Amino acid sequence: MAAAAQSILGLMAPERIVKCCFSASPVPTRYSVPSSPHYSNNGCLLTMNGCEGDPRTPVGTIGTRTFPAVPTPALAMDCLNSAISELKYNTPASTSGILRLQVPILQQFEAIGWLQAQPQLHRCYFSARNQRSSLDLFDSTNGECQISEKKLVSVAGVGSAVYFRDLHPFSFDDWKCIKRFLSKDCPLIRAYGAIRFDATAHISPEWQDFGSFYFMIPQVEFDELEGSSILAATIAWDETLLWSWGKAVDMLQVTMCQVYSVFAKLQTEVPIAFILCNNHVPRKASWDVAVNKALQMIRSDSGLMKVVLARSTRVVGNNDIDPLTWLACLQVEGQNAYQFCIQPPDAPAFIGNTPEQLFHRKNCSVCSEALAGTRARGASEVLDLQIEHDLLSSTKDHVEFTIVRESIRRKLEVICNRVLVEPKKVIRKFPRVQHLYAGLSGRLRSEDDEFDILSSLHPTPAVCGFPTEEARRFIAETERFDRGMYAGPVGWFGGRETEFSVGIRSALVGKGIDALIFAGAGIVEGTNSSLEWEELELKTSQFSKLIRCEVPVS
Repeated sequence: MAAAAQSILGLMAPERIVKCCFSASPVPTRYSVPSSPHYSNNGCLLTMNGCEGDPRTPVGTIGTRTFPAVPTPALAMDCLNSAISELKYNTPASTSGILRLQVPILQQFEAIGWLQAQPQLHRCYFSARNQRSSLDLFDSTNGECQISEKKLVSVAGVGSAVYFRDLHPFSFDDWKCIKRFLSKDCPLIRAYGAIRFDATAHISPEWQDFGSFYFMIPQVEFDELEGSSILAATIAWDETLLWSWGKAVDMLQVTMCQVYSVFAKLQTEVPIAFILCNNHVPRKASWDVAVNKALQMIRSDSGLMKVVLARSTRVVGNNDIDPLTWLACLQVEGQNAYQFCIQPPDAPAFIGNTPEQLFHRKNCSVCSEALAGTRARGASEVLDLQIEHDLLSSTKDHVEFTIVRESIRRKLEVICNRVLVEPKKVIRKFPRVQHLYAGLSGRLRSEDDEFDILSSLHPTPAVCGFPTEEARRFIAETERFDRGMYAGPVGWFGGRETEFSVGIRSALVGKGIDALIFAGAGIVEGTNSSLEWEELELKTSQFSKLIRCEVPVS
Protein backbone atom coordinates (compact mmCIF):
# COMPACT_ATOMS: atom_id res chain seq x y z
CA MET A 1 0.00 0.00 0.00
CA ALA A 2 1.29 3.38 -0.98
CA ALA A 3 0.09 5.13 2.16
CA ALA A 4 0.22 2.22 4.58
CA ALA A 5 3.17 3.51 6.58
CA GLN A 6 1.90 7.06 6.83
CA SER A 7 -0.70 8.81 8.92
CA ILE A 8 -3.61 10.62 7.31
CA LEU A 9 -1.63 13.82 7.14
CA GLY A 10 1.60 12.05 6.25
CA LEU A 11 3.04 12.78 9.69
CA MET A 12 3.70 10.04 12.23
CA ALA A 13 6.06 9.94 15.18
CA PRO A 14 8.74 7.24 14.77
CA GLU A 15 7.92 5.79 18.17
CA ARG A 16 4.68 6.36 20.02
CA ILE A 17 2.04 4.89 22.28
CA VAL A 18 -1.23 3.70 20.73
CA LYS A 19 -4.01 3.61 23.29
CA CYS A 20 -6.62 0.90 22.80
CA CYS A 21 -8.63 0.32 25.95
CA PHE A 22 -11.08 -2.25 27.22
CA SER A 23 -13.41 -0.47 29.60
CA ALA A 24 -16.95 -0.33 30.83
CA SER A 25 -16.59 1.93 33.82
CA PRO A 26 -18.47 5.27 33.78
CA VAL A 27 -15.20 7.22 33.58
CA PRO A 28 -12.63 4.91 31.94
CA THR A 29 -8.89 5.34 32.09
CA ARG A 30 -7.83 7.73 29.38
CA TYR A 31 -4.31 6.28 29.14
CA SER A 32 -2.50 3.65 31.11
CA VAL A 33 1.16 3.14 30.33
CA PRO A 34 2.64 -0.17 31.56
CA SER A 35 5.48 -0.03 34.04
CA SER A 36 7.64 -2.42 32.00
CA PRO A 37 6.75 -1.82 28.35
CA HIS A 38 6.95 -4.49 25.68
CA TYR A 39 7.38 -3.40 22.09
CA SER A 40 5.81 -5.02 19.06
CA ASN A 41 7.87 -5.82 15.98
CA ASN A 42 7.24 -2.45 14.39
CA GLY A 43 8.57 -0.52 17.40
CA CYS A 44 5.20 0.85 18.54
CA LEU A 45 3.96 0.30 22.08
CA LEU A 46 0.30 -0.71 22.18
CA THR A 47 -1.64 -0.55 25.42
CA MET A 48 -5.05 -1.68 26.63
CA ASN A 49 -5.59 -0.42 30.17
CA GLY A 50 -1.90 -0.85 30.81
CA CYS A 51 -1.36 -4.04 28.83
CA GLU A 52 0.56 -4.44 25.59
CA GLY A 53 -0.44 -6.06 22.31
CA ASP A 54 0.36 -6.30 18.61
CA PRO A 55 -2.34 -4.79 16.34
CA ARG A 56 -1.51 -7.26 13.57
CA THR A 57 -2.45 -10.26 15.70
CA PRO A 58 -6.13 -11.16 15.12
CA VAL A 59 -8.35 -11.95 18.08
CA GLY A 60 -9.16 -15.62 18.58
CA THR A 61 -12.87 -15.50 17.93
CA ILE A 62 -15.45 -13.01 16.62
CA GLY A 63 -19.11 -13.98 16.84
CA THR A 64 -22.73 -12.89 17.00
CA ARG A 65 -25.47 -14.73 18.92
CA THR A 66 -29.03 -13.88 17.99
CA PHE A 67 -31.86 -14.69 20.39
CA PRO A 68 -35.56 -15.09 19.53
CA ALA A 69 -37.39 -11.85 18.72
CA VAL A 70 -39.45 -10.17 21.43
CA PRO A 71 -42.19 -7.51 21.24
CA THR A 72 -40.71 -4.86 23.58
CA PRO A 73 -37.35 -3.35 24.60
CA ALA A 74 -38.02 -4.33 28.24
CA LEU A 75 -38.25 -8.00 27.30
CA ALA A 76 -35.09 -7.62 25.20
CA MET A 77 -33.29 -6.26 28.30
CA ASP A 78 -34.47 -9.23 30.35
CA CYS A 79 -33.23 -11.63 27.68
CA LEU A 80 -29.80 -9.97 27.49
CA ASN A 81 -29.38 -9.87 31.28
CA SER A 82 -30.16 -13.58 31.54
CA ALA A 83 -27.77 -14.43 28.71
CA ILE A 84 -24.95 -12.34 30.23
CA SER A 85 -25.40 -13.99 33.63
CA GLU A 86 -25.02 -17.43 32.05
CA LEU A 87 -21.92 -16.36 30.11
CA LYS A 88 -19.90 -15.83 33.27
CA TYR A 89 -19.85 -19.57 33.89
CA ASN A 90 -19.19 -20.56 30.29
CA THR A 91 -15.66 -19.36 29.62
CA PRO A 92 -14.84 -19.69 25.89
CA ALA A 93 -11.92 -21.74 24.65
CA SER A 94 -10.39 -18.74 22.87
CA THR A 95 -8.12 -16.55 24.96
CA SER A 96 -9.21 -13.45 23.03
CA GLY A 97 -12.25 -12.39 21.10
CA ILE A 98 -15.33 -10.23 20.76
CA LEU A 99 -18.91 -11.46 21.08
CA ARG A 100 -22.12 -9.62 20.25
CA LEU A 101 -25.40 -10.74 21.83
CA GLN A 102 -28.45 -9.33 20.07
CA VAL A 103 -32.20 -9.54 20.61
CA PRO A 104 -34.48 -8.49 17.73
CA ILE A 105 -37.49 -6.38 18.71
CA LEU A 106 -40.62 -6.69 16.58
CA GLN A 107 -41.35 -2.96 16.57
CA GLN A 108 -39.38 0.03 15.30
CA PHE A 109 -38.28 2.38 18.08
CA GLU A 110 -36.22 5.56 17.70
CA ALA A 111 -32.61 4.93 18.67
CA ILE A 112 -32.07 8.57 19.63
CA GLY A 113 -34.96 8.36 22.11
CA TRP A 114 -33.34 5.34 23.72
CA LEU A 115 -29.98 7.12 23.95
CA GLN A 116 -31.48 10.22 25.52
CA ALA A 117 -32.79 8.09 28.39
CA GLN A 118 -29.37 6.54 29.11
CA PRO A 119 -26.60 7.66 31.52
CA GLN A 120 -23.66 9.63 30.14
CA LEU A 121 -21.03 6.92 29.74
CA HIS A 122 -19.31 6.74 26.37
CA ARG A 123 -22.14 7.76 24.02
CA CYS A 124 -22.43 7.61 20.26
CA TYR A 125 -25.19 8.03 17.69
CA PHE A 126 -25.17 7.71 13.92
CA SER A 127 -28.04 7.83 11.46
CA ALA A 128 -27.93 6.86 7.82
CA ARG A 129 -28.93 9.00 4.87
CA ASN A 130 -31.98 8.11 2.79
CA GLN A 131 -29.72 6.96 -0.07
CA ARG A 132 -28.44 3.78 1.51
CA SER A 133 -27.90 0.30 0.19
CA SER A 134 -29.41 -2.58 2.11
CA LEU A 135 -27.31 -4.10 4.85
CA ASP A 136 -27.05 -7.87 5.22
CA LEU A 137 -27.93 -8.87 8.77
CA PHE A 138 -26.82 -12.36 9.70
CA ASP A 139 -28.95 -14.47 12.01
CA SER A 140 -27.30 -17.65 13.21
CA THR A 141 -29.54 -20.72 13.10
CA ASN A 142 -28.01 -24.14 13.79
CA GLY A 143 -24.62 -22.81 12.80
CA GLU A 144 -25.82 -21.54 9.42
CA CYS A 145 -26.12 -17.90 8.33
CA GLN A 146 -29.46 -16.83 6.94
CA ILE A 147 -29.39 -13.43 5.28
CA SER A 148 -32.28 -11.02 5.72
CA GLU A 149 -32.26 -7.64 4.06
CA LYS A 150 -32.89 -4.84 6.52
CA LYS A 151 -32.18 -1.14 6.21
CA LEU A 152 -30.36 0.25 9.24
CA VAL A 153 -31.87 3.63 10.11
CA SER A 154 -29.76 4.66 13.10
CA VAL A 155 -27.49 3.31 15.83
CA ALA A 156 -27.12 4.47 19.44
CA GLY A 157 -24.50 3.13 21.83
CA VAL A 158 -23.38 3.54 25.46
CA GLY A 159 -20.32 2.22 27.23
CA SER A 160 -17.41 0.70 25.35
CA ALA A 161 -16.42 -2.90 24.80
CA VAL A 162 -13.24 -1.43 23.30
CA TYR A 163 -12.31 2.18 22.65
CA PHE A 164 -9.39 3.69 20.77
CA ARG A 165 -7.88 7.10 21.42
CA ASP A 166 -4.50 8.78 21.02
CA LEU A 167 -2.93 12.22 20.68
CA HIS A 168 -0.91 11.29 17.60
CA PRO A 169 -2.16 11.24 13.98
CA PHE A 170 -4.35 8.29 13.05
CA SER A 171 -2.05 5.74 11.41
CA PHE A 172 -2.08 2.42 9.60
CA ASP A 173 -1.29 0.64 12.87
CA ASP A 174 -4.25 2.33 14.57
CA TRP A 175 -6.50 1.16 11.75
CA LYS A 176 -5.17 -2.40 12.09
CA CYS A 177 -5.72 -2.25 15.86
CA ILE A 178 -9.40 -1.45 15.25
CA LYS A 179 -9.85 -3.93 12.38
CA ARG A 180 -8.62 -6.89 14.44
CA PHE A 181 -11.96 -6.75 16.31
CA LEU A 182 -14.10 -6.67 13.14
CA SER A 183 -15.30 -9.43 10.81
CA LYS A 184 -17.35 -9.84 7.64
CA ASP A 185 -19.38 -12.49 9.44
CA CYS A 186 -20.46 -9.99 12.11
CA PRO A 187 -21.39 -6.86 10.13
CA LEU A 188 -22.98 -5.03 13.07
CA ILE A 189 -19.87 -5.11 15.23
CA ARG A 190 -18.53 -1.68 14.32
CA ALA A 191 -16.20 0.98 15.66
CA TYR A 192 -17.84 4.42 15.65
CA GLY A 193 -15.96 7.69 15.97
CA ALA A 194 -14.12 10.59 14.42
CA ILE A 195 -10.69 11.92 13.47
CA ARG A 196 -9.37 15.46 13.83
CA PHE A 197 -9.25 17.70 10.80
CA ASP A 198 -5.54 18.37 11.39
CA ALA A 199 -3.79 16.06 13.83
CA THR A 200 -0.65 18.22 13.71
CA ALA A 201 -2.46 21.24 15.18
CA HIS A 202 -2.46 21.99 18.92
CA ILE A 203 -5.42 20.38 20.73
CA SER A 204 -7.38 22.99 22.66
CA PRO A 205 -8.90 22.15 26.08
CA GLU A 206 -12.44 21.68 24.79
CA TRP A 207 -11.25 18.93 22.39
CA GLN A 208 -8.84 17.26 24.82
CA ASP A 209 -11.06 14.26 25.64
CA PHE A 210 -11.31 13.33 21.96
CA GLY A 211 -7.58 13.14 21.35
CA SER A 212 -6.39 13.00 17.76
CA PHE A 213 -8.93 10.28 17.07
CA TYR A 214 -11.66 8.63 19.11
CA PHE A 215 -13.45 5.37 18.23
CA MET A 216 -15.59 3.04 20.30
CA ILE A 217 -17.25 -0.34 19.86
CA PRO A 218 -20.37 0.20 22.00
CA GLN A 219 -20.92 -2.05 24.98
CA VAL A 220 -24.71 -1.73 24.83
CA GLU A 221 -26.29 -0.72 21.55
CA PHE A 222 -29.75 0.02 20.19
CA ASP A 223 -30.20 -0.39 16.42
CA GLU A 224 -33.21 1.17 14.73
CA LEU A 225 -34.19 -0.70 11.56
CA GLU A 226 -37.03 -0.13 9.11
CA GLY A 227 -39.97 -1.80 10.81
CA SER A 228 -38.05 -3.36 13.71
CA SER A 229 -35.20 -2.82 16.21
CA ILE A 230 -32.31 -4.66 17.88
CA LEU A 231 -30.95 -4.39 21.42
CA ALA A 232 -27.39 -5.71 21.66
CA ALA A 233 -24.52 -6.12 24.12
CA THR A 234 -20.88 -6.66 23.14
CA ILE A 235 -18.07 -8.28 25.14
CA ALA A 236 -14.37 -8.05 24.22
CA TRP A 237 -11.57 -9.88 26.02
CA ASP A 238 -7.91 -10.79 25.62
CA GLU A 239 -6.08 -12.88 28.20
CA THR A 240 -2.66 -11.82 26.91
CA LEU A 241 -3.63 -8.19 27.65
CA LEU A 242 -4.77 -9.05 31.19
CA TRP A 243 -8.38 -8.36 30.21
CA SER A 244 -10.04 -11.68 30.99
CA TRP A 245 -13.39 -13.04 29.93
CA GLY A 246 -14.63 -12.87 33.53
CA LYS A 247 -13.56 -9.23 33.92
CA ALA A 248 -15.25 -8.30 30.63
CA VAL A 249 -18.52 -9.95 31.70
CA ASP A 250 -18.37 -8.23 35.12
CA MET A 251 -17.92 -4.82 33.53
CA LEU A 252 -20.73 -5.43 31.05
CA GLN A 253 -23.05 -6.29 33.95
CA VAL A 254 -22.09 -3.01 35.62
CA THR A 255 -23.11 -1.13 32.49
CA MET A 256 -26.33 -3.14 32.05
CA CYS A 257 -27.36 -2.14 35.57
CA GLN A 258 -27.21 1.50 34.47
CA VAL A 259 -29.06 1.04 31.17
CA TYR A 260 -32.80 1.64 30.96
CA SER A 261 -35.33 0.09 28.60
CA VAL A 262 -37.38 3.30 28.59
CA PHE A 263 -37.35 5.90 25.81
CA ALA A 264 -37.25 9.65 26.30
CA LYS A 265 -40.01 11.64 24.68
CA LEU A 266 -38.15 13.56 21.99
CA GLN A 267 -38.61 17.29 21.74
CA THR A 268 -38.66 18.76 18.26
CA GLU A 269 -38.10 22.23 19.67
CA VAL A 270 -35.34 23.34 22.01
CA PRO A 271 -36.74 25.04 25.14
CA ILE A 272 -36.57 28.82 24.90
CA ALA A 273 -33.08 30.01 25.81
CA PHE A 274 -31.76 33.55 25.90
CA ILE A 275 -28.39 34.18 24.28
CA LEU A 276 -26.10 35.79 26.83
CA CYS A 277 -23.05 35.84 24.55
CA ASN A 278 -22.44 35.12 20.88
CA ASN A 279 -18.80 35.48 19.82
CA HIS A 280 -17.40 34.76 16.35
CA VAL A 281 -13.78 33.76 15.75
CA PRO A 282 -12.89 35.47 13.50
CA ARG A 283 -15.09 38.56 13.64
CA LYS A 284 -16.27 40.07 10.37
CA ALA A 285 -13.34 42.52 10.01
CA SER A 286 -10.76 39.77 10.59
CA TRP A 287 -12.66 37.51 8.20
CA ASP A 288 -12.37 40.10 5.44
CA VAL A 289 -8.64 40.39 6.06
CA ALA A 290 -8.19 36.60 5.91
CA VAL A 291 -10.23 36.25 2.70
CA ASN A 292 -8.29 39.07 1.01
CA LYS A 293 -5.01 37.48 2.09
CA ALA A 294 -6.17 34.17 0.59
CA LEU A 295 -7.15 35.88 -2.66
CA GLN A 296 -3.73 37.52 -2.90
CA MET A 297 -2.12 34.08 -2.51
CA ILE A 298 -4.42 32.60 -5.17
CA ARG A 299 -3.57 35.41 -7.62
CA SER A 300 0.16 35.07 -7.02
CA ASP A 301 2.39 32.26 -8.22
CA SER A 302 2.07 30.37 -4.90
CA GLY A 303 0.18 27.53 -6.56
CA LEU A 304 -2.80 27.86 -4.20
CA MET A 305 -6.07 27.55 -6.12
CA LYS A 306 -8.59 27.22 -3.30
CA VAL A 307 -8.63 27.38 0.50
CA VAL A 308 -11.54 26.77 2.87
CA LEU A 309 -11.65 29.18 5.79
CA ALA A 310 -13.83 28.42 8.78
CA ARG A 311 -15.49 30.26 11.65
CA SER A 312 -16.17 29.18 15.22
CA THR A 313 -19.13 30.73 17.02
CA ARG A 314 -19.33 30.38 20.79
CA VAL A 315 -22.93 30.61 21.98
CA VAL A 316 -23.57 31.03 25.70
CA GLY A 317 -27.16 30.75 26.86
CA ASN A 318 -28.97 31.12 30.15
CA ASN A 319 -30.06 27.46 30.05
CA ASP A 320 -28.07 24.30 29.47
CA ILE A 321 -28.19 23.08 25.88
CA ASP A 322 -28.83 19.34 25.66
CA PRO A 323 -26.89 17.92 22.67
CA LEU A 324 -29.38 15.12 21.95
CA THR A 325 -32.30 17.55 22.01
CA TRP A 326 -30.45 19.67 19.47
CA LEU A 327 -29.76 16.59 17.39
CA ALA A 328 -33.41 15.55 17.46
CA CYS A 329 -34.33 19.02 16.21
CA LEU A 330 -31.79 18.76 13.40
CA GLN A 331 -33.36 15.49 12.27
CA VAL A 332 -36.48 17.40 11.27
CA GLU A 333 -34.51 18.92 8.40
CA GLY A 334 -31.98 16.13 8.04
CA GLN A 335 -33.24 14.32 4.95
CA ASN A 336 -30.34 12.98 2.89
CA ALA A 337 -27.92 13.99 5.62
CA TYR A 338 -25.97 12.13 8.29
CA GLN A 339 -26.69 12.90 11.94
CA PHE A 340 -24.09 12.02 14.53
CA CYS A 341 -23.16 12.40 18.18
CA ILE A 342 -19.85 11.37 19.76
CA GLN A 343 -19.36 11.96 23.47
CA PRO A 344 -16.56 10.57 25.67
CA PRO A 345 -17.42 10.27 29.38
CA ASP A 346 -17.72 13.61 31.22
CA ALA A 347 -16.89 15.50 28.02
CA PRO A 348 -18.65 17.75 25.49
CA ALA A 349 -20.66 16.11 22.73
CA PHE A 350 -19.67 16.56 19.08
CA ILE A 351 -22.92 16.61 17.10
CA GLY A 352 -23.71 17.31 13.48
CA ASN A 353 -26.11 17.16 10.55
CA THR A 354 -23.77 16.82 7.59
CA PRO A 355 -24.79 16.39 3.95
CA GLU A 356 -21.36 15.30 2.74
CA GLN A 357 -20.14 11.74 2.34
CA LEU A 358 -16.39 11.14 2.45
CA PHE A 359 -16.63 7.53 1.24
CA HIS A 360 -18.65 4.34 1.58
CA ARG A 361 -16.99 0.96 1.11
CA LYS A 362 -18.85 -2.31 0.73
CA ASN A 363 -16.43 -5.17 0.10
CA CYS A 364 -14.26 -3.86 -2.77
CA SER A 365 -16.75 -1.29 -4.05
CA VAL A 366 -16.19 2.29 -2.95
CA CYS A 367 -18.09 5.49 -3.67
CA SER A 368 -17.53 9.14 -2.82
CA GLU A 369 -19.01 12.46 -3.86
CA ALA A 370 -18.09 16.00 -4.76
CA LEU A 371 -20.16 18.67 -3.04
CA ALA A 372 -19.38 22.37 -3.41
CA GLY A 373 -21.04 25.73 -4.01
CA THR A 374 -23.81 26.90 -1.70
CA ARG A 375 -27.04 28.82 -2.15
CA ALA A 376 -30.08 29.33 0.07
CA ARG A 377 -33.38 27.70 -0.82
CA GLY A 378 -35.98 29.96 -2.37
CA ALA A 379 -39.15 31.04 -0.57
CA SER A 380 -41.22 29.81 -3.53
CA GLU A 381 -40.76 27.15 -6.20
CA VAL A 382 -40.11 29.79 -8.85
CA LEU A 383 -37.52 31.59 -6.75
CA ASP A 384 -35.91 28.28 -5.80
CA LEU A 385 -35.48 27.40 -9.48
CA GLN A 386 -33.99 30.83 -10.18
CA ILE A 387 -31.43 30.32 -7.40
CA GLU A 388 -30.67 26.84 -8.74
CA HIS A 389 -30.04 28.27 -12.22
CA ASP A 390 -27.77 30.94 -10.75
CA LEU A 391 -25.73 28.28 -8.95
CA LEU A 392 -25.44 26.09 -12.05
CA SER A 393 -24.31 29.02 -14.20
CA SER A 394 -21.95 30.64 -11.68
CA THR A 395 -18.35 30.66 -12.93
CA LYS A 396 -16.94 31.03 -9.43
CA ASP A 397 -18.91 28.06 -8.07
CA HIS A 398 -18.10 25.96 -11.15
CA VAL A 399 -14.37 26.49 -10.52
CA GLU A 400 -14.77 25.54 -6.85
CA PHE A 401 -16.81 22.44 -7.71
CA THR A 402 -14.44 21.29 -10.45
CA ILE A 403 -11.45 21.50 -8.10
CA VAL A 404 -13.25 19.26 -5.61
CA ARG A 405 -14.48 16.70 -8.15
CA GLU A 406 -11.20 16.35 -10.04
CA SER A 407 -9.17 16.05 -6.85
CA ILE A 408 -11.35 13.19 -5.58
CA ARG A 409 -11.24 11.50 -9.00
CA ARG A 410 -7.43 11.58 -9.09
CA LYS A 411 -7.15 10.22 -5.55
CA LEU A 412 -9.54 7.36 -6.28
CA GLU A 413 -7.65 6.47 -9.45
CA VAL A 414 -4.51 5.81 -7.38
CA ILE A 415 -6.20 3.12 -5.25
CA CYS A 416 -8.89 1.76 -7.62
CA ASN A 417 -8.73 -0.38 -10.74
CA ARG A 418 -11.29 1.86 -12.40
CA VAL A 419 -13.21 4.98 -11.46
CA LEU A 420 -16.56 6.21 -12.75
CA VAL A 421 -17.49 9.89 -12.48
CA GLU A 422 -20.94 11.33 -13.11
CA PRO A 423 -20.19 13.55 -16.09
CA LYS A 424 -22.72 16.24 -15.30
CA LYS A 425 -22.97 18.34 -12.17
CA VAL A 426 -26.43 18.51 -10.66
CA ILE A 427 -28.10 20.28 -7.75
CA ARG A 428 -28.58 18.51 -4.44
CA LYS A 429 -31.20 20.24 -2.32
CA PHE A 430 -31.55 20.34 1.45
CA PRO A 431 -34.18 22.15 3.54
CA ARG A 432 -32.04 25.30 3.96
CA VAL A 433 -29.37 25.11 1.26
CA GLN A 434 -28.57 23.64 -2.14
CA HIS A 435 -25.20 22.55 -3.53
CA LEU A 436 -23.51 21.45 -6.75
CA TYR A 437 -23.07 17.68 -6.68
CA ALA A 438 -21.55 14.74 -8.59
CA GLY A 439 -21.03 11.13 -7.51
CA LEU A 440 -17.89 9.05 -8.03
CA SER A 441 -17.36 5.30 -7.64
CA GLY A 442 -14.54 2.82 -8.02
CA ARG A 443 -13.39 -0.74 -7.50
CA LEU A 444 -10.62 -1.30 -4.96
CA ARG A 445 -7.79 -3.66 -5.80
CA SER A 446 -8.07 -5.06 -2.26
CA GLU A 447 -10.26 -4.46 0.78
CA ASP A 448 -7.04 -3.84 2.70
CA ASP A 449 -6.76 -0.58 0.76
CA GLU A 450 -9.43 0.88 3.03
CA PHE A 451 -6.90 2.84 5.09
CA ASP A 452 -5.53 4.30 1.84
CA ILE A 453 -9.01 5.57 0.96
CA LEU A 454 -9.28 7.40 4.25
CA SER A 455 -5.74 8.75 4.22
CA SER A 456 -5.91 9.94 0.62
CA LEU A 457 -9.43 11.42 0.54
CA HIS A 458 -9.17 13.39 3.78
CA PRO A 459 -9.06 16.31 3.73
CA THR A 460 -11.01 16.96 0.54
CA PRO A 461 -10.77 20.33 -1.24
CA ALA A 462 -14.35 20.92 -0.05
CA VAL A 463 -13.15 21.42 3.53
CA CYS A 464 -9.46 22.24 3.12
CA GLY A 465 -8.57 23.51 -0.36
CA PHE A 466 -6.23 22.72 -3.23
CA PRO A 467 -3.39 21.85 -3.37
CA THR A 468 -3.98 20.16 -0.02
CA GLU A 469 -0.71 20.89 1.75
CA GLU A 470 -0.60 24.55 0.68
CA ALA A 471 -4.20 25.02 1.81
CA ARG A 472 -3.65 23.20 5.11
CA ARG A 473 -0.62 25.36 5.85
CA PHE A 474 -2.56 28.55 5.08
CA ILE A 475 -5.37 27.44 7.41
CA ALA A 476 -2.91 26.65 10.21
CA GLU A 477 -1.29 30.07 9.85
CA THR A 478 -4.55 32.01 9.55
CA GLU A 479 -7.26 30.50 11.74
CA ARG A 480 -7.20 31.36 15.43
CA PHE A 481 -9.23 28.46 16.82
CA ASP A 482 -8.96 24.68 16.96
CA ARG A 483 -11.18 22.93 14.40
CA GLY A 484 -10.92 19.70 16.37
CA MET A 485 -13.13 17.07 14.71
CA TYR A 486 -14.95 19.72 12.68
CA ALA A 487 -14.42 18.96 8.95
CA GLY A 488 -12.71 15.69 9.87
CA PRO A 489 -13.86 12.14 9.03
CA VAL A 490 -16.85 11.02 11.14
CA GLY A 491 -18.28 7.53 10.80
CA TRP A 492 -17.61 3.86 11.39
CA PHE A 493 -15.41 0.92 10.46
CA GLY A 494 -17.05 -2.45 9.87
CA GLY A 495 -15.99 -5.89 8.74
CA ARG A 496 -17.59 -5.79 5.31
CA GLU A 497 -18.73 -2.17 5.18
CA THR A 498 -17.24 1.15 6.23
CA GLU A 499 -18.74 4.60 5.88
CA PHE A 500 -17.48 8.07 6.73
CA SER A 501 -19.06 11.45 6.34
CA VAL A 502 -17.33 14.83 6.60
CA GLY A 503 -17.97 16.46 9.96
CA ILE A 504 -19.37 19.77 8.75
CA ARG A 505 -22.62 21.53 9.87
CA SER A 506 -21.51 20.55 13.35
CA ALA A 507 -21.13 21.82 16.91
CA LEU A 508 -19.40 20.97 20.18
CA VAL A 509 -21.96 21.13 22.98
CA GLY A 510 -21.85 21.05 26.77
CA LYS A 511 -19.52 20.74 29.76
CA GLY A 512 -19.03 24.41 30.51
CA ILE A 513 -18.61 25.62 26.93
CA ASP A 514 -22.34 25.82 26.09
CA ALA A 515 -21.84 25.44 22.32
CA LEU A 516 -19.23 26.02 19.65
CA ILE A 517 -20.83 26.10 16.20
CA PHE A 518 -18.59 25.63 13.15
CA ALA A 519 -18.97 26.58 9.49
CA GLY A 520 -16.65 27.13 6.53
CA ALA A 521 -16.59 28.66 3.05
CA GLY A 522 -14.43 27.99 0.01
CA ILE A 523 -12.25 30.85 -1.21
CA VAL A 524 -11.38 30.87 -4.93
CA GLU A 525 -10.80 33.54 -7.58
CA GLY A 526 -13.93 35.69 -7.71
CA THR A 527 -14.84 35.25 -4.03
CA ASN A 528 -16.58 38.13 -2.24
CA SER A 529 -15.81 38.10 1.49
CA SER A 530 -19.18 39.58 2.50
CA LEU A 531 -21.09 36.99 0.48
CA GLU A 532 -19.04 34.21 2.06
CA TRP A 533 -19.83 35.63 5.51
CA GLU A 534 -23.51 35.42 4.63
CA GLU A 535 -22.90 31.80 3.61
CA LEU A 536 -21.47 31.10 7.06
CA GLU A 537 -24.58 32.58 8.64
CA LEU A 538 -26.75 30.39 6.42
CA LYS A 539 -24.85 27.22 7.31
CA THR A 540 -24.95 27.86 11.08
CA SER A 541 -28.61 28.90 11.04
CA GLN A 542 -29.81 25.31 11.58
CA PHE A 543 -28.21 25.55 15.03
CA SER A 544 -28.62 29.23 15.83
CA LYS A 545 -32.32 29.31 14.94
CA LEU A 546 -32.95 26.96 17.86
CA ILE A 547 -31.67 29.54 20.38
CA ARG A 548 -32.33 32.74 18.49
CA CYS A 549 -33.99 34.64 21.35
CA GLU A 550 -32.15 37.64 22.73
CA VAL A 551 -31.72 38.58 26.38
CA PRO A 552 -34.80 40.59 27.48
CA VAL A 553 -34.25 44.17 28.52
CA SER A 554 -34.84 44.50 32.28
